[in-house]
Formats: sequence, structure tokens, C-alpha cells
Amino acid sequence: MPRTSAGQFERLGLGALGVVFGDIGTSPLYALKTCFGGQHAVAPTEGNIRGVLSLVFWAITFVVSLKYLAFVMRADHRGEGGMFTLLALLGERRRASGNRHFFILLGLLGAALLYGDGIITPAISVLSAVEGVAVAEPVLNRLVVPLTAAILVGLFALQKRGTATVGAVFGPIMLLWFVGIGGVGALGIKSDPGILTALLPYHAVLFFAHNRLRGFLVLGAVVLAVTGAEALYADMGYFGKTPIRVAWFAVVLPALVLNYLGQGALLLKDPSAAGNPFFHLVPAFGLYPMIALSTAATVIASQALISGASALTNQAVQLGYLPRFTIRHTSGTEYGQIYVPAVNSMLGVACVALVLAFRSSAALASAYGIAVTGTMAITTLLFHSVMRDLWQWPRLWAWPLSAAFLVVDCAFLGANLVKIEGGGWFPLATALAIFALMSTWHRGRAALAKEASRVGLPMDTFIQDLLAKPPPRVPGTAVFLTSHVGKVPLVLLHHLRHNKMLHERVLLVSVRTGSVPSVPPRDRLSVRDLGAGLEEVVGTYGFMETPNVPALLAPLKREALPGPPIETPLETSYYVGRETLLPDGPARMSRWRKHLFIYMARNAQTASSFFHLPPSRVVELGAEVEL
Repeated sequence: MPRTSAGQFERLGLGALGVVFGDIGTSPLYALKTCFGGQHAVAPTEGNIRGVLSLVFWAITFVVSLKYLAFVMRADHRGEGGMFTLLALLGERRRASGNRHFFILLGLLGAALLYGDGIITPAISVLSAVEGVAVAEPVLNRLVVPLTAAILVGLFALQKRGTATVGAVFGPIMLLWFVGIGGVGALGIKSDPGILTALLPYHAVLFFAHNRLRGFLVLGAVVLAVTGAEALYADMGYFGKTPIRVAWFAVVLPALVLNYLGQGALLLKDPSAAGNPFFHLVPAFGLYPMIALSTAATVIASQALISGASALTNQAVQLGYLPRFTIRHTSGTEYGQIYVPAVNSMLGVACVALVLAFRSSAALASAYGIAVTGTMAITTLLFHSVMRDLWQWPRLWAWPLSAAFLVVDCAFLGANLVKIEGGGWFPLATALAIFALMSTWHRGRAALAKEASRVGLPMDTFIQDLLAKPPPRVPGTAVFLTSHVGKVPLVLLHHLRHNKMLHERVLLVSVRTGSVPSVPPRDRLSVRDLGAGLEEVVGTYGFMETPNVPALLAPLKREALPGPPIETPLETSYYVGRETLLPDGPARMSRWRKHLFIYMARNAQTASSFFHLPPSRVVELGAEVEL
């Protein structure tokens, strides 16, 4: 593995600040404010302030530093991480296992919860930053909601231009942000150095002993300090483990701790500042610059979540858990820069609707947390399976570690369940709807594959028939897309039945998605000569890549393979099938799932667009299939 130079390492660390830590880095804007002013809040007494600060510090230490950075990030696949990476790892190892289906459903639920998190994060982050205007000029409070909505509309409108251009400035802005929040936090600590004792864990114990049930429910606000922890794992493929870990311990963690302690010192001196301790902590001369900086930081944090949702969608499509979407690559040099118009539009409408409905970050906080904690708990369950089945860790190590992680995850999840009535139903309903879509699509595809395998004609039989009764051959190349290697594509049979001829070169192209994030170019293409002028072509892509069939076939030359070469697109015709699905078939799916699958298939992006086929060279042949 090539060694990373000092300059490259610095750039990766700076990039991680701009992408990975945007969400967790902007949590000080609303975390403590929610603990002392949101639903199930506690009074800002000295004991409660020290107790909450202790909980925040140890939550960050345990969840982020220990769970994710020290352990979960070890579960990488060729350097990539994330929920679908974890799911792909376990899926490969559990193909013959009876509980493989359970882990697939668990992973799909975790991915669906990430979408719920991705909807709320931009809304609460930008809204909490703009609320600083009301601290500076209370009369401007009425402008907070429309200004937030305008910023979000602009942010989502700019997505189609791509983030590669502005991505270069994300890191420096976030570095300035962390220096700024750490600096104002240090000023607060200077006024009361005794606040440092809040880091001792016994303050958290005293807090629970004194507040009991209410103290437990405050965990629903404390967890806001660790939102974005999943991004550390999901984005490590872009920057690497070491730059992320160094950036966390050298910059992000110190800045967060200083700022939280500074807010605590302010509250000890002035409990009335609990309405917005972050902006009350900022000196008057720096208030407007901090408002501008916090707005920029929350926009960056929102951008990271939006990009993450697009990447998650791309992975789900490649792995067969969602239908084909229009996916556009917005950069030829930056890895993973993609734009999914449908997802972007849905996220944008949902975020603006949340801002207009809840109208304050405190109210939005009542809906925030369930998706985050649910995802964290699912990650723990999947990670336990990695420890036991992939790494073969002894039970003496794996079970206590998983139990400790799960106890913390379930404590946070339990404290957030009371938020359902106050708005927590929204991310939960969103996640369940997306889970239903993904699980239905997965089952429907499996049912179609089973039916195609049942009625498909074996390739050997077809080749023998062609050799025995050769049809007329015309010049050129015909490409038939198929999902089933070893079976004759139905579209080829329809073509031969109706047109009574074949091209002199016939390529049966199958595109597969592997359980790895990306596939090296040398492993992309495999070709097998079937005889009778037919060749079987298999293209393999990673689940973070987008297939391109013309580019896949470009290396096929006369000197490498028998038959005429593919020299220009005008000499090649692409044949794709378009099935009309009927819900009266033998598939073991409930009727509502069949209708939902048929609706999704009807509205999916066409195969010709998804595989980047030249429109003028595509021939579609239809068929009815009973599901």
C-alpha cells in the first residue's frame, strides 16, 4: 500500500473536518440548550449543570472515541465503511446461514433510519444557527424561520452543480469553526475554572440519583451531542482511518469539550442564558461573525448529510434494494460526488416542511434522536456478528464489549422513545416507509429472478439449436442485457422469434454488483466464447460505483476475442426487455407488496438510461410476467 505523504495526510485531515465532522461539530448549537430548555428538560441548577456536562463528555468519549473510532472503524472492507458495507460483509459470510435474511432486514432498517436522520439534521442545524440572529437582535426573531427556509432552498437547489468546487473550502471553514468554538469555550472556562471538575463521572452518577426518571429522559437531549458519529464510519473510505482519528483527537474533541464546558461555566454564572447558551457565550464583538460562521458550518454539515443520502441511495440501487434512480456524477476527479435528483427533491421538501412546521430548533429536537439511536443500536448488533463470525473473537471479549455498547445505545434509544408523540413519529414513519420500499424491492427482485430461472431456456440447448438450424446473420453487433448468466435472455428469444435473424456478433451482457465498494479495472470484465457467434460478457462493479455498459464493452477488440470488433457505437444495437408485471403470479408476496413492487418498477429509471446506453441504438421488446 503506498505511503501517504505529510502533505497528503494534512489534506485528508482537513477534508475530514469539512465532511466527516460537520454534524457532530455543530451539535453545541443546540445540545445543551435542549437539555435545559427542551422537552423533559431539567432546571439549570449547579448540580444539574455539572451532571449534564459530565454525561455529555462521557457520551462523546464512550460512543465516538471508544465505540466508533477504536472498534467499529476496524470493520472496513478495502478501506470503506458504512451500513451497507457492514451488510455486504455479513451477507458474503452468511450465504448458507439461516439467519442471513435477519441480518439483511436489520441492515435495511438501519439504512432507512439514516434517511430519517438525514432529513432532520439540515433542518435543525441551519435553524439553530440562524436563531443566533434573535440573540443579537430580538426584534428579528420573526425572520428566523423564513431565512432558514430560504437557506435550505438555496442549498438543495445548488446540489445539481455538485460539491467538488466548494468542497475545497469546507475543510478550512470547519477548522475556523472548531478554533472559534474552542476559543469562546476557553473564555468561558477562564471565568470559572472550577467547571473542569464536571468531567468527573461521579457528577453524572449524582445527577441520576437526584433526578431519577427525569434524569434518564434527559439522555434524549444528551444524545444530540453525538449525532453524526455514524458519519465517522460511513465516510472513512474517503479519507482513511488515521486522518479521521487524528482530526478527531487533535481538533474536534478538544474544541467540543472546551465549548461545552464554557457553556456550562456561563450557565453557572447566569442560568437565564439557558435559552441559548451557545450564542450567549460569544462576546458581543464576535456575535455577528459567529452567526455567519455557524450558518456556514451548519450548511456544510447539511451538505455532508445530503451527500451521504445520495451515496446511500446509490449503494442501495447497486445492491438491489432500491429501483434504478437517475444518478449523476458531478465530478470527474472527486470520488463519490454524485447527485440524485429525486432524493434531493424529496429531502429538500421534507427539510423545509419540518422548519415551517416546528419553527424552532428546540421543537425540532423533540423529533430528533430516535433515528440516530436506532441506527447506533443496529450498528452494534451487526458489529457483534463481525467480531464473532468474521474475526473469530472469543466470547469472553466479544460479548462484554457488545453488551456495554448495547446498554448505552438502548439507554439513549429508550430515553428518545418518549419523543414519539412530540414529533419523533416523523423520522420513525419515514424510516418505516423507506424500509418497506427497500424490503419490497428486494423480495420482488428475488421473485422475478426465481420466475426467470424457472422458465428460462438453458444456454447449451439454445447453442445446439443455433448450430443445427443457423438463422440468417446480418453485419454488426447486438448487445442483449441479461440478469441470468447461463440462461437465454427472453429478449433474445423474442428478437429471434419475431425478426428471424441474428447479428454476426451477439454479446450477452450481465452486470453484477459485488460485495466490495469498488472493483479494480483489471477485474471489471470477463468474457467467454459460447460458440455460434455468441459471447457471454460479465461486468462486475462495486456497490459504490455506477455501471456504464458502453464503457464496459470498449476494451473488446478483434485481437483479444473472436468476432468483429466493437469499433463505433453506430455498429452496435442494444436490446433490453421491458416487462409488464401482473400481480396474479405464484410469488409468495402479499398482494399489497406485489402492487407496490409493480408501481416501483413502472416508475424506475429505464435500463437504457441507467446503463448509459446511446438512445438512438436501443431496441426495447416487451413481455408480460406474472409475479
